[in-house]
Amino acid sequence: MASQTILELPLALILPTLLILLKMFLAMLIMLVLSLPAPCGICLSQCSPAEYEVMGGCCPMCSPGYHVHRHCTEFTSTTCAPCPASTYTDTYNGLESCRRCTVCDPNVGLRIKRNCSSSSDTLCELLEGHYCTDPIKDGCRGAVEHTKCLPGQYIKQKGTSSSDTVCSDCDSKTYSDGSFASCRPHTQCKLGYDVTKEGTSSSDTECQMISVAVATAVVIAVVIAVCVLAILVVTAVAVTVKRIPLAETYGTIMKRNEKDPKCEQGEEIPLDQDEKT
Repeated sequence: MASQTILELPLALILPTLLILLKMFLAMLIMLVLSLPAPCGICLSQCSPAEYEVMGGCCPMCSPGYHVHRHCTEFTSTTCAPCPASTYTDTYNGLESCRRCTVCDPNVGLRIKRNCSSSSDTLCELLEGHYCTDPIKDGCRGAVEHTKCLPGQYIKQKGTSSSDTVCSDCDSKTYSDGSFASCRPHTQCKLGYDVTKEGTSSSDTECQMISVAVATAVVIAVVIAVCVLAILVVTAVAVTVKRIPLAETYGTIMKRNEKDPKCEQGEEIPLDQDEKT
């Protein structure tokens, strides 16, 4: 009985002893971890502005124009490498690869304002006739072409680098081909010109000079018509004037014959001198 083993001891006596041993083991483990040297300044606190976090620790950043080639260790600092062509980094960084340079695409209304370098991105600006939809400092990343006014409309407000064109319709008797700043009145054809095409809201009246031959023919026709009309009027007046005295003379003779007995006998009655004339 006196020779009882540890396994035969009551459980109530073994558990407290095991707990004490476990606590002692954990305490020693924590002290061991804290006493180990941290690689390249790896710490348990937040990294400084000139460091980046990796694997729970902090490593020095690379300069603009460079990227991280190899992270720091407990014996070495961060290894940096220059950015390849068409890539860049413009700030201190912990990037494992550089950023690709922006492409200024003419198809979306952009052109190069400043070329890309290892330490700065490409800077784009607007092509003429476009406005920016995605502005950035000193440049633009997205653009749209200005609206083109349709024929029959005029440019009410010209587009700028930050706003689109505003169009408005022309009213009656005016026109615009879509490029005018205001609608223009239709042309009135001058003397000697003829209208060949009436004006619309999108086009002006078209005039054409009357040819010399046509003009001469028109003048001759008018002159002939006037002369013929004048001749007819003069002839009509002359005939009318001659018929009036003749009718009066004939009427007087008839009245005298009716009263004179010689006429009844068939004798000739001489006319007075006035009547002869």
